[in-house]
Amino acid sequence: MAKRIAAFGEVMMRLQVPGYELLSQASSLNYTFSGTGVNISSALARFGHAGFLISRLPSNPVGDAAEAYLRKLGINSSMITRGGNYVGMYFLENGFGARPSRVTYSNRQESSFNTAPENTYNFAEIAKNIDMIHFCGITLAMNDNVRQHMKALAKQVKANGGTVVFDCNYRPAHWGEGGYAKAKPHYEDMLQLADIVMMNEKDAIYILGMHTDQTERQDQLMELIPAVADKYQIAVIAGTHRHINSDNTHSLRGFIYKNQSFTFSNLLTFSIYDRIGAGDAYTSGIVHGEIQGFSPDKTVGFAAAASMLAHTIVGDTPMSSESDILRAMTEVVGDVER
Repeated sequence: MAKRIAAFGEVMMRLQVPGYELLSQASSLNYTFSGTGVNISSALARFGHAGFLISRLPSNPVGDAAEAYLRKLGINSSMITRGGNYVGMYFLENGFGARPSRVTYSNRQESSFNTAPENTYNFAEIAKNIDMIHFCGITLAMNDNVRQHMKALAKQVKANGGTVVFDCNYRPAHWGEGGYAKAKPHYEDMLQLADIVMMNEKDAIYILGMHTDQTERQDQLMELIPAVADKYQIAVIAGTHRHINSDNTHSLRGFIYKNQSFTFSNLLTFSIYDRIGAGDAYTSGIVHGEIQGFSPDKTVGFAAAASMLAHTIVGDTPMSSESDILRAMTEVVGDVER
């Protein structure tokens, strides 16, 4: 059941402060390369699929280093083009206790990906060579040129009979003042093209402007998600609810809405080592479950366990295999494996 899956998105340099120091305290940084598209294509390659990244990197040693890193993650780089001068960067300070982790972006709008000209990608050729494509709301927020690339590519993949996955992933800092109003028409365009969508009730309320009289999150979810699926003719909608506990552990429950029915995962509670990228692990689990024809119960359980494990691994990119995740679904873990 292996598929050819591409993700469209920016490659970013992650510059991480050691331990729990602040940027103002640190004298060194550890760099890796990441991004939602990187995380998704790598995770699905680890599950046995052919994972491609559609992106643009600079023609310089930094671009070379990024492409080498992607290959190490198992990503096929044949759909990456070269041009421009920069990769976007972000600085990560690890939170501790009452202090949350903090991400500070640098040079993002000037990156090779976000300045790619109109004819950078051969959409028709790409669509012929993949079965499924993933898009992210963070990419949608970048600029009009990137949004045009996204929509044209999604339309081409749909025309070729491929599956479109869209993760809402709304980030207020990227859209700026009046962000919800700016974002809504672009989100609606992508939802009309999508077959599998990652979202929850907050996206429906704040981005799409939908109304509910319900006050509890679960009740809001169960009222609004079916309405979104019906309005935009979406086959599968999935997402998570997260709660941060007083002892700094997190509790997470996943859901999937398919065939006019909700299925929820068990509530998982765990300690956090590195939270960045855990949502991408959940998405990759949902996508893999759909490809493999898992039952909704197994799919949402697999995705939730994938996300839980991603919280325990340093770096953005999910590193767990299918067997790792299946074992985490059924076994009490924590002792040394021998």
